[in-house]
Amino acid sequence: MPVRIFLLLLTLILLSGCQSTHSEHTPDEHLNGHSTPVAHFEPDQPLPALPTPYTSDDVWQRIRMQLSFASSTHPRVLKRVNWYLQHPKYMHTISDRARPYLYYLVNEVERRGLPIELALMPLIESDFNAQAYSEKHASGLWQLTPLIAKHYGVTINPWFDGRQDLLQSTQAALDFLVYLHKRFDGDWYHAIAAYNTGEGRVATAIARNRKAGKPTDFFSLSLPKQTRHYVPKLLAAAALLKQQRMHFPAIDNQPAFTQLALDKAVILPDQHDWAELEVLNPGFRRFPVLLNGPGHVLVPTARTQEWQLAANEFQALPDSRWQQVVVRRGDSLSRIAGQHNVSVSELRQFNQLNSDMIRIGQTLLLPSREEKLDYVVKRGDSLWRIAKQFGVTVKDLKRWNQRDNNRLQLGETLAIHLSAP
Repeated sequence: MPVRIFLLLLTLILLSGCQSTHSEHTPDEHLNGHSTPVAHFEPDQPLPALPTPYTSDDVWQRIRMQLSFASSTHPRVLKRVNWYLQHPKYMHTISDRARPYLYYLVNEVERRGLPIELALMPLIESDFNAQAYSEKHASGLWQLTPLIAKHYGVTINPWFDGRQDLLQSTQAALDFLVYLHKRFDGDWYHAIAAYNTGEGRVATAIARNRKAGKPTDFFSLSLPKQTRHYVPKLLAAAALLKQQRMHFPAIDNQPAFTQLALDKAVILPDQHDWAELEVLNPGFRRFPVLLNGPGHVLVPTARTQEWQLAANEFQALPDSRWQQVVVRRGDSLSRIAGQHNVSVSELRQFNQLNSDMIRIGQTLLLPSREEKLDYVVKRGDSLWRIAKQFGVTVKDLKRWNQRDNNRLQLGETLAIHLSAP
């Protein structure tokens, strides 16, 4: 082969190799005259973690991530959705009221493995008003009736109503809902409806539809008007939260209170700002007297240590006093109840009676409606200030202590009689 041809072939082979190598290392490097940057990834660099129900900063979002009830386009649900949207400030009010309670409610629902929608039921029941009271004598966040509350172990006495206690009422309400869920073969809509109107009415409505060959789902049942709209209210609120169509002002996803043991009846001293305790402990019916309660008091988490120190100095009240009444000829429960300003149901409860039958000579226990407190006068006290603190009158203070003037001496003891509400 001539040398010239050999050199030409060698040159072509070398040029071809250079072009091939260049294209392997810089693909698509020239587009419209511009170079395209190449992204470089670090294989060991973790991706940012997505929020979970437990890492979210907001309890509402913690709920939103766990909503499980199927979406509904039933007219009753859509009507309530529109109502919520037309009242945008409503959820601001709800969030303000729910702030001390919602974290605890969510925790308890999760702990039991129940649908997170149940944590929204106080929104439907009471607008998160812990002191709500209905004409049917239902009370508290969960609107428990006295019968249901007592059945599930809630404390109710002249000084304390556990239906307005966050811990007792929540446990009773969730126990009741679990029972209803089982009673209605795992149908949560039926269980929630029964919580509102009673299991008998829901069971009757189901049986009636079944006999007529009609569907037995909640929306097909003939129920009282309030109950027909009760479940849709819950579904509408859940839908707006899930779809983020309405603003739910954030609530911190952390405990709002700490539970302190309270093994004695006390009167909160007025030098402490006990108004914040009233928000967390509305079950005590004669604030600031904490008497015959559940053995604990809830305090704001941010001030736990301060309240723990203050609790050590709370002045103890005497134990509740009980009267003994011996049944005489002609007595009846209603007559004895009327004489001592208690109800027949209270008499039966206090004496563990299964009926209204009593016998001559039988001894009945009656709770005293009045507690006597020995109050030690402190610097800065006056009869007016002490009367205001305990919700009594200056006139009564004078009468109880047999005095005709307003003068007080530091360290003297005053008798104060506190009547149950």
